[in-house]
Amino acid sequence: MIVIIAALILVIVLLYLMTSIKIVRQGYQYTIEHFGRFTTVAKPGFNFYPSFFYRVGKRVNMMEQVLDIPGQEIITKDNAMVAVDGVVFFQVLDAAKAAYEVSDLFLGIMQLSTTNLRTVMGSMDLDETLSKRDEINVRLLNVVDHATNPWGVKITRVEIKDIRPPQDIVNAMGRQMKAEREKRANILDAEGARASDILRAEGKKQSAILEAEGKRESAFREAEARERAAEAEAKATKLVSDAIEQGSAQAINYFVAQKYVDAVSKFATSPNAKTIMFPVEATQLIGTLGGIGELAREALNKGGDPASVPTTTTTPTVRRTRGSGDAGGA
Repeated sequence: MIVIIAALILVIVLLYLMTSIKIVRQGYQYTIEHFGRFTTVAKPGFNFYPSFFYRVGKRVNMMEQVLDIPGQEIITKDNAMVAVDGVVFFQVLDAAKAAYEVSDLFLGIMQLSTTNLRTVMGSMDLDETLSKRDEINVRLLNVVDHATNPWGVKITRVEIKDIRPPQDIVNAMGRQMKAEREKRANILDAEGARASDILRAEGKKQSAILEAEGKRESAFREAEARERAAEAEAKATKLVSDAIEQGSAQAINYFVAQKYVDAVSKFATSPNAKTIMFPVEATQLIGTLGGIGELAREALNKGGDPASVPTTTTTPTVRRTRGSGDAGGA
């Protein structure tokens, strides 16, 4: 009988010890209550609290969690209706506050996120809500995190998943975007045409400048050539004048012969002249040619031996032709 009672007492003790041992999993914390009053938090691992005197109050998940914000319709500042949904990432930092400062942590965070999302997006225009998602996320994060701080919760991220404007607004935005792109295309075409005209005009201007510079350079060179020709002519005339002053009459005959030869060559090269009739005065040309010979001999006599230069001049015989004025006698 005593053995049975001892065995029964041993079983009861073992059951009491087993119920007093609290094994907490990693990522969780348990609140421990002493006769209904919170006393401490059981950390992950092995914990021993007498079963009858202590009990586990709340099992709190300490890992980062995700909470969906249900889709809702929001009226923007410019009276546009948009449907919005998002997600909230949060983590419990204080298990005791999360267990006893709010009755339903998930419901509280969801309601705070929903109401503040309406507030933030309701203060913005439709274009701002579509183009400034990052700004909406930051503003919403700051508001919700500040509101949940007394609950021992840290809001890590708030993300807007989707913003859906009405279909008529979407169509209007599509037409607006198309018109804007066409406007940009027209502006680019106009700018291209303008740049092309400017470059073409610049090219014409540069071509005209270069052509004018070429004409000016050509005129300068022609004037320089004429000036040099005039200097050469003046020098030749001076030399002839000096020769005449020194008593050489053959020099003037040289110039007269040169002019006469030039005139006759022009007659000869004329396309209308088939036959050339030399007048009586052609004998003077022959005499002039003889004078040229005298000049050459004088030059050779000055430069070399006078005996080596022949002194006789053979005057060619020229037949005089009777002109129209010689009908009376010849």
